[in-house]
Amino acid sequence: MRILFTILLLLVTFLSFSQDNENEQKALLAAKNANGYVYDGNQHVAQEDYPSAEMAYRKAISEKPDNVAGAYNLGNSYYKKGHYDEALFRQQQAAKHATTKSDKHRAYHNIGNILMKNKQCKEAVEAYKNALRNDPTDEETRYNLAIAKECAEQQKDDGQDDNKDKNEDQKDDNKDNQDKDNQDKDNQDQDNQDNKGDNKDEQKEQPKDNKPDESKDGEDKNQQQQPAQQPGQLSPQQIQNLLEAMNNQEQKTQEKINAEKARGEKVRTDKDW
Repeated sequence: MRILFTILLLLVTFLSFSQDNENEQKALLAAKNANGYVYDGNQHVAQEDYPSAEMAYRKAISEKPDNVAGAYNLGNSYYKKGHYDEALFRQQQAAKHATTKSDKHRAYHNIGNILMKNKQCKEAVEAYKNALRNDPTDEETRYNLAIAKECAEQQKDDGQDDNKDKNEDQKDDNKDNQDKDNQDKDNQDQDNQDNKGDNKDEQKEQPKDNKPDESKDGEDKNQQQQPAQQPGQLSPQQIQNLLEAMNNQEQKTQEKINAEKARGEKVRTDKDW
C-alpha cells in the first residue's frame, strides 16, 4: 500500500514538472517570437515603413502582452504619426510592465513628451519626475522638466485670470439683473401711482354723474305746484284763446259799422259772449 502511494506521488510530481516545463517552453517561445517581431518592426522603422512597423509591434504584443519593447516602440510609432492618445496608452503600458530602471526611465520620459504635446503641463511635470527617479543623470529629462514646470505655472496664472474674468462677468450680469429689477419696480410703482390717480378722478367725478337731473325735477316740481284742473272748467289757456277770438270778432264788427256809417246805414252789433 505504501509502495502504491509512493508511486502515485512520484507520478503527480513528474506530471507537474512536465506541465511547468511545457509552460516555460511556451513562454520562452512567445518571448522569442515577440522579440523577432520587435526586430522586424525596428527594421521597418529604419526604412520609414511605419505601417509595417506598427503591424510588427502589434504582433509582438499579441505574442507577449507584457513585452516592453513592443509597447514602447509602438508608442513611438504612434507619436511620430501624431496619434498622441494611442501613443500615451502604449507608453503607459510599457512603464507598467517595465522591470528595469532604464526601461521605466525611457517610458516616463516619453509619457512626459506626449503630455506636453497635449498641453497637459502639470501631468507632464509628474511624468518627468518619475523618469528622473529612475535615472537622475539624464539632463534632457531635467531640461524638459523645467520647461514643463514653467508651462504649468503659466497655465495656472491663465486659469486664475480666466476665473477673475469670469467672476467679473458674473458681477456685471448680477448688476445688470439688479438694475433691471429696480427698473421694473419703478415702472410698477409708476403704474400703481397712475392707477391711483385715475381712481381718484373717477371718485371725484362720480357725484356729478350721480347728481339728479335738475330740469326733470324742476318740471316735476312745477307740475306739482300747478293746481289740478277741475272737471267742467276752462283752463287759463282756453280762456285766453276765447278772449282773443272775441276781440277779433269785435274788431271786425267795428270795421263793418264804420263801413255802414260811411254809406248812411245803421248796423246792429251782437256780442258772442
